[in-house]
Amino acid sequence: MGKKKTPIDETSVIRLSKILEKFKDAEDEAYTFESNLSNKEREFVHKESRKMGMKSKSKGRGSQRQVFVYKIKEKGGGMSEKNLTNVAFSEGTRVVLQELFMNYPPEEGELEEKVIAKYSGKNAKIRRKKDDIFSKSLMSAAEIAEKVKGLASKREKYPNLRQINEKRLKLPIAGFGDAITSAVESHQVILISGETGCGKTTQVPQFLLEYMWGRGEACKILCTQPRRISATSVSERISYERGESIGETVGYKIRLESKGGRHSSIVFCTNGVLLRVLVSNSRSKREDISDITHIIVDEIHERDCFCDFILAIVRDMLPLHPHLRLVLMSATLDSERFSQYFGGCPIIRVPGFTHPVKSLYLEDVLSILKSADDNHLISANASAQDEDPELTEEDKIALDEAINLAWSSDEFDQFIDLVSVEGGSKVHNYQHSLTGLTPLMVFAAKGRVEEVCMLLSYGVDCNLISKDGKSALDWSEQENQQEAAELIKKHIESSRDNDGGQLLLDKYIASGNPEIIDNVLIEQLIRKICIDSNEGAILVFLPGWEDINRMREKLLANPFFKDPSRFIIIPLHSMVPYADQKKVFTRPPSGCRKIVLSTNVAESSITIDDVVYVIDSGRMKEKSYDPHSNVSTLQSSWVSKANAKQREGRAGRCQPGICYHLFSKLRASSMLDFQVPEIKRMPIEELCLQVKLLDPNCKVDDFLQKTLDPPVSEAVRNAVRVLQDIGAFTQDEELTELGEKLGYLPVHPLTCKMLFFAILMNCLGPALTLACASDFKDPFVLPMRPNERQKAAAAKHELAALYGGQSDQLALIAAFECWKNAKRKGVEGRFCSQYFVSSSTMNLLFGMRKQLQGELIRHGFIPDNVSSCSLNANNRGILHAVLVAGLYPMVGRVLPPKQGKRIIIEAANGSKVRLNTRSINSKLSPRQSDYLIMYDEITRGDGGMYIRNCTVIGPLPLLFLATEIAVAPMKGNVYGEDDGDDDDDDGGSDDVDACDTDGDEKSAVNKSSGKEEKVLSSPDNSVMVVVDRWLSFKSTALDVAQIYCLRERLLEAILFMVMHPGKVLPPALGVSVYAIACLLSYDGLSGIPEPAESVHSLTSRVRSTDINKHMPGMEDASPSPSRFLLSLVRRSPYDRVGFQKAAKVPEDGVVTNGDEPISCQQQSPVRPVGMRVDQAASQDPVSVASSSAGYDSCKRQRGKRSMSRQCQW
Repeated sequence: MGKKKTPIDETSVIRLSKILEKFKDAEDEAYTFESNLSNKEREFVHKESRKMGMKSKSKGRGSQRQVFVYKIKEKGGGMSEKNLTNVAFSEGTRVVLQELFMNYPPEEGELEEKVIAKYSGKNAKIRRKKDDIFSKSLMSAAEIAEKVKGLASKREKYPNLRQINEKRLKLPIAGFGDAITSAVESHQVILISGETGCGKTTQVPQFLLEYMWGRGEACKILCTQPRRISATSVSERISYERGESIGETVGYKIRLESKGGRHSSIVFCTNGVLLRVLVSNSRSKREDISDITHIIVDEIHERDCFCDFILAIVRDMLPLHPHLRLVLMSATLDSERFSQYFGGCPIIRVPGFTHPVKSLYLEDVLSILKSADDNHLISANASAQDEDPELTEEDKIALDEAINLAWSSDEFDQFIDLVSVEGGSKVHNYQHSLTGLTPLMVFAAKGRVEEVCMLLSYGVDCNLISKDGKSALDWSEQENQQEAAELIKKHIESSRDNDGGQLLLDKYIASGNPEIIDNVLIEQLIRKICIDSNEGAILVFLPGWEDINRMREKLLANPFFKDPSRFIIIPLHSMVPYADQKKVFTRPPSGCRKIVLSTNVAESSITIDDVVYVIDSGRMKEKSYDPHSNVSTLQSSWVSKANAKQREGRAGRCQPGICYHLFSKLRASSMLDFQVPEIKRMPIEELCLQVKLLDPNCKVDDFLQKTLDPPVSEAVRNAVRVLQDIGAFTQDEELTELGEKLGYLPVHPLTCKMLFFAILMNCLGPALTLACASDFKDPFVLPMRPNERQKAAAAKHELAALYGGQSDQLALIAAFECWKNAKRKGVEGRFCSQYFVSSSTMNLLFGMRKQLQGELIRHGFIPDNVSSCSLNANNRGILHAVLVAGLYPMVGRVLPPKQGKRIIIEAANGSKVRLNTRSINSKLSPRQSDYLIMYDEITRGDGGMYIRNCTVIGPLPLLFLATEIAVAPMKGNVYGEDDGDDDDDDGGSDDVDACDTDGDEKSAVNKSSGKEEKVLSSPDNSVMVVVDRWLSFKSTALDVAQIYCLRERLLEAILFMVMHPGKVLPPALGVSVYAIACLLSYDGLSGIPEPAESVHSLTSRVRSTDINKHMPGMEDASPSPSRFLLSLVRRSPYDRVGFQKAAKVPEDGVVTNGDEPISCQQQSPVRPVGMRVDQAASQDPVSVASSSAGYDSCKRQRGKRSMSRQCQW
């Protein structure tokens, strides 16, 4: 028999994970573990390092073997010359470029000229309509008195308003109204720490309003919420309580949507909206905040990046605006820390109202399931009634002081008095608010054996861990208190021997990964609850949609849950249709059990009143950003203690409840107190731009150091680099004129640049859709049944086929356009049902799109009549370029697939990721490799990293829109070969592993060396084009030189357009942009692999085959659009080619994987036959200079039909 491997225990898992997390957040580049790790522990380190996006190596022999962990530097793989994709222009493009440079040749030094001007501090005159929703009402004292009288009269007249008012008076916060208004009157900043359910969010704004109106004074109260849904729903609730319509006394303004105006005394908004108001006020005084009397920042414990930034700004502003009052509110909050940040502001603590909730942990759950015949709820409910009460803030302060005195001064009298049998388990296991020290840790470290024995006899928890990762046993050993250490060791061993739950826990953890959702365990627990009780909804917290879907399928597959009259299973997720989401609030009929499967949206955003049982998986999806590898991911992680407490509180809303935490007590004690602030785990380009708009003279990093938890310097450097790359900052980190304009629009700076490019390309409509959808949510509904999911996937493929397929983003654009036309034709319901589209999401997208379009009009970037701004909306080559502009720099290279394996994508930092199975491109089996995709984000899970939405693109749009391109002669290899897998699973030899190096031997071509000039000296020279120092292509010196020139002119055109809104582009820029559009239309799709089978040859099989059945060959081909779908596409006859696929080669451009391009028949896509480029710029109604930014010429075109086939200007 082989030697049995010893599993890694949970204590080691937690300890090693914390070390890796700490290293990941530090500035260090490498970390070396001690040499005493076991094989299993080293294996765990390798696995966790890979999940965190880091590399690891084991070195040494025997007892000297150590693990070294390295952070992955941003670098890409390379390609050998023989595999380079050839970038070549088609004949039509060559004619256009020849005429362009014959009439407008490159000027001397044009390629080196710096066209980005430093911000002058002066704002260009733009058409702005004053947004008065942030201005104070002009009501007089008499009008206010009349308003108050009218409200009182309505409450007397209408019984429902009287009932609402009576319920308001019963809320826990009702008795604190006077204390709150008095504190606000006396202090500029106050902090309200209110437990869940106390009523602070809806009542505090009304307290302040009634106080101000009682004095006969008008006011403007801004209330921020971290989410749009919260801002709108709370404003609707307060309006309802006041018997008014939304937009009267109470309004809201969220990104791209608002209700209300100057007359609205209370305005709810998101943190991002308030940030723009504050920055705008500082920059130009357009939004005068002297009208704002109160700012309420709610849910500050969520710590989104805008919230932290707002607090830093307002803290600096308060001395300059003595009239302004700031109210901070949260349910779970590090009160003292926030109070200190604002100079020791007063704290008002408001208790909540919840029934007692019994908390059970994984070891308890395993014991319950093992004792299948016992009703666990009888003892659980009894113990819930007898459970120790929660400690008050006064209790916690007293314990903190006693621990401080005992630890630093050896003064134990006060401490021993507090820690007594009367204190209860909450006192015995109390952890210091800053250090995490417990009474047992203090007594053990100080060698107080008698007190250690006393606490052990009370059943104190020995597994608790302080903030620096030490248990009571660790502290006693560190301080050499041997007697105390021996006592604790014996107690732990004795408890383990007598505790069946602990033995079950150890066996359970050894048999699997506790970070993976155990659907079998959850199913068994739900069944046990249903057997042991007759009523009460069950709420299950799961990380994401995939987990919800798998759990639902698991339950429905069990005959016990199949009867819909006994069980109703409801998924709660942002992607579920709103009508289905509302079902969670409806109480089921008697005898029917409601089971809700939810993400963390049910933690605080909504309340389900009939929930009695909560099952907490302990996991949540969280955005994360690694500044060292410059990769953003969405990954599953452990919740914080604050999250767990919030989830626990959901069980006690209507009666005593039980919360089942599916993690151990040890894991619970090691969790973070609060979530990591968003500013430390998200890219911060938008924040950095706002810093410069706030104060152009300050350094970004210096200002961000003022925030409560500043981001790491590497994250700031990455963000500044991105803003420099797009022209928002100079190389000296000065704000540019372009950067100042990018700050106008309420979208990410990269999205702004996409919009400007789309305006120039006359392709605005799709860009608006992408801009709004990227900031909102996916409009595609995710059905639950397997056969329905297959239909939904086929429907999405069919939508994408309207624009050539192979793109999740184009499927979204097609869905929106078809929905819009379906609604106009009165067939919206049929379209949404047949193509699995959410009507409510589409309506919201429509409204957001309209608002963003209005912002562009308001700033003068487009004319009031936008009908002429999307003439190229159906041109696939230009559409792909707009996509690249919006998604860049999220570009990946498809690696050659291995036999029978799914394709692998290489990202810019060298990491390898897969495509999510829900992506349109997930089952592509390409006949060629090394082609490119653009993607939205990377999701990191237990199985690795995945891309959810992507588009297959050709190299040409990237060459125009990438940050940097360089050239090199065609010799040797490009930037080295792939490093391969660097992880060591410790299953091989103990020989020393060679350490990988991330040296600079892969550096980009040095432009100043003169090498490029030599390479480009001969037009027909074959050269390598290197994009962003990692993607390499093959081309000729002449083609690359032309691309260089057009890139520079494109940037100049964008700058001219944003700096001179409404003016016609100069002739040289106008015809250059026109030529770029021609080039993209002809060759923008070249380099994209052809489908395995043409759409036309599949049409009959699609129509004759059940959509639920697998069709051979369908992996690579999108189904042909149905007649119904084609009837919803508003295209001219000239655009029909836009959604057709060629059977042999891409419809526009050339096949570019060989030395010689293969031509294909084309029509001139842009200009009339025989018209020269210079004539097109000055005479033709499709002139770029006339239509890209000049409105008079746009009007001239409307009465004429362009002769162009695909690209219209």
